[in-house]
Amino acid sequence: MKISSAYNPRNVYWKPLYPNLPSLEVLTDYRPRIPLRVYSADERLIGEFGEERRALVKIGDVPAIMKQAILAAEDDRFYQHPGVDSMGVMRAAVANLSGGGKKQGASTITQQVARNFFLTSEKTYTRKFYEILLSFKIENNLSKDQIFELYINQIFLGQRAYGFAAAAKIYYGKDLNDISLAEAAMLAGLPKAPSTFNPVVNPKRARDRQLYVLKRMFDLGYINNKQYQEAKEATLTIKRELGGYAEHAEYVAEMARQIAAERFPEDAYPRDFIYTHGLKVYTTINYEEQEAAYQNLRKGVLDYDRRHGYRGAESFVDMTEITSDRDEDIDLALEKTPQVADLIPALVLAASPQQVRVYQSGGEIISFGAAQLKWVARMLDSNAPPNKRLKRGAIIRVIKDEKGQWQIAQLPEVESAFVAVDPRTGAIRALIGGFDFNRNKFNHVTQAWRQPGSSFKPFIYSAALEKGYSPSSIVKDEPVVIPGSETGGAAWTPHNYDNKYEGPMMLRRALARSKNMVSIRLLQAIGTNYAQDYTSKFGLDPEKHPPYLTMALGAGSVTPWQMIGAYSVFANGGFKLQPYIVSSIRDERGNIIAAMPPPPSGNEAMRAIDARNAFLMDSMLRDVTIYGTAAKASVTLKRQDLAGKTGTTNDFLDAWFCGYQKTVSACAWMGFDQPKKLGDRETGGAVALPIWIGYMKTALKNVPVSLPEPPEGLVKIGSGKEMVYVENKGHKPKTEDGEEEEDVEDKSEPPKPELDKPPTD
Repeated sequence: MKISSAYNPRNVYWKPLYPNLPSLEVLTDYRPRIPLRVYSADERLIGEFGEERRALVKIGDVPAIMKQAILAAEDDRFYQHPGVDSMGVMRAAVANLSGGGKKQGASTITQQVARNFFLTSEKTYTRKFYEILLSFKIENNLSKDQIFELYINQIFLGQRAYGFAAAAKIYYGKDLNDISLAEAAMLAGLPKAPSTFNPVVNPKRARDRQLYVLKRMFDLGYINNKQYQEAKEATLTIKRELGGYAEHAEYVAEMARQIAAERFPEDAYPRDFIYTHGLKVYTTINYEEQEAAYQNLRKGVLDYDRRHGYRGAESFVDMTEITSDRDEDIDLALEKTPQVADLIPALVLAASPQQVRVYQSGGEIISFGAAQLKWVARMLDSNAPPNKRLKRGAIIRVIKDEKGQWQIAQLPEVESAFVAVDPRTGAIRALIGGFDFNRNKFNHVTQAWRQPGSSFKPFIYSAALEKGYSPSSIVKDEPVVIPGSETGGAAWTPHNYDNKYEGPMMLRRALARSKNMVSIRLLQAIGTNYAQDYTSKFGLDPEKHPPYLTMALGAGSVTPWQMIGAYSVFANGGFKLQPYIVSSIRDERGNIIAAMPPPPSGNEAMRAIDARNAFLMDSMLRDVTIYGTAAKASVTLKRQDLAGKTGTTNDFLDAWFCGYQKTVSACAWMGFDQPKKLGDRETGGAVALPIWIGYMKTALKNVPVSLPEPPEGLVKIGSGKEMVYVENKGHKPKTEDGEEEEDVEDKSEPPKPELDKPPTD
């Protein structure tokens, strides 16, 4: 496209009026408000913050179909007129005088640039006069392509999108270069009235406007008849997640925003600095692993929710005025019900025990037969609670299953969290702070203080090793009664999860089977105050773990963020970890202005526990995943280098699994925000472990099996499956009574995994 030489605006008679007009510096030195953007480690955009969501694009990078669509919709004579289109003014005047319909305007692209940068939108003759003068001044100082580029980047297009590149990303999740002809026509129809023709808010009017633009493109010869017909028939998929986040990393994006705000506070930088200067925050998360964590956490939560029954209708709509199954009022009613990811709102049109028909948000009518209604049958019964019964007017949720078939679903009440870290550096690889960010912004990874249950036992065992115990030390698995004189109240009679006791047993087996009685006796032997202080070596807060025997069962408080760092000490050979999620912050030109370099590997200044202690604990925690309460891990993933521990609190309030392979450490949790029982048998191995396994399938893909090398100071006893390591110390390990004992080779036959039974904890 070239500028026509048919006119020369520099010679027009109103040039003397230019000194009274605003300076064009804002145009010639264009610096728009660029939002803060957050990226994954592999440079995927995962978040955007700012009042104006904008992506700058050079005119040469704008695809031809987008330019043509804009010109067809807004100003087809843009490259011929001098800033004001006299032919367009006359055409609009004739249309307006002929009456009927809405009045037409005749603003050119140049006039819109003048108005957007310098003037208000008030409809007065004075404002219009200044707009015309400014248009001539702009044309006198800038080329047509420069003006067009300003327009393409500055114009407001709804959903906080400024410019067509931002709009393409927001409405379609695409780069501008990747949009189709039909999509370009839809975007080009937005400048006239972004709220009226918004495809999210008003898809019908947006469609009408799109067809108008396509017809104009055809009439102007920009597209041929085949292209025109194909574009008219094309189905557009509007991106529904318009909250400024993408790729299921909302909690990560919010953490990155908070870190940027702390690094560049308003009292030291211009107001809204981080939201207007194009800062880029690069996080440490891996996109593929983040998606795996998201999908497996959602599956774990929905599977748990389905096991505990259907709770009925979410709300009801008054159907008195709705006369047909496709009444527009149905769409309006569903718009008031927020969509939660793939749990789509739907309105029941008819319901019986044999069939339920629903109108799904978006226009599709779905029928569910008797076979699909077994799960919701209780709420179809005439005896169901009136405020929950499925009947005409009920708002419910539908979801597509793994086979692509629609199923009736519901919003889960339970919450969950997952976090994974590289135990060698502390870089967070994946983080999911809850089931759905837009529904609950509370970050359960960093903010939820919950009881760890048996997942806390490894720290008690590690403390015992430091006191002279070994994995082969014998401790009794027998009932114990703690008198009121020791508890300060009523006597305490703890029990094992399954109420079964095996008598004297080695620590290795006791940890694998998560024997509560052994943990309590072990804590009694080493002392509660010692154990409390010892937990600080792992980055845990001793004050959150009062020095009582209940500490042996994980009665204190931790966050998943703390637990992931604590377990990484076992994974990396004994070094304390400082997890971090932001690697660098860059300015709009890509220069690093803040960075978090990873700590050097194997820095002895960061050592938390002895390397021998870490190695022995690792070997015991691997037993947990091979033939203990988490045996499903090694069987499913077909690896022998996994280690970890399940955790279930008293009354099944919290369920955990924390574990690792030497290259990645991860922790999964599930529970209710207002603590209540998850349900009988809903243990860490039943609800948290599957999430962990699902994530590890992706994280350990193509990672070879690797076992740690024993450090100096350990002696190997036995061979093959019976090989164990014991510490080569000058003194013998102690029994629970404090007596020295002989080094004992653990020759006990390991129990076989019982995967067909609920795992104990």
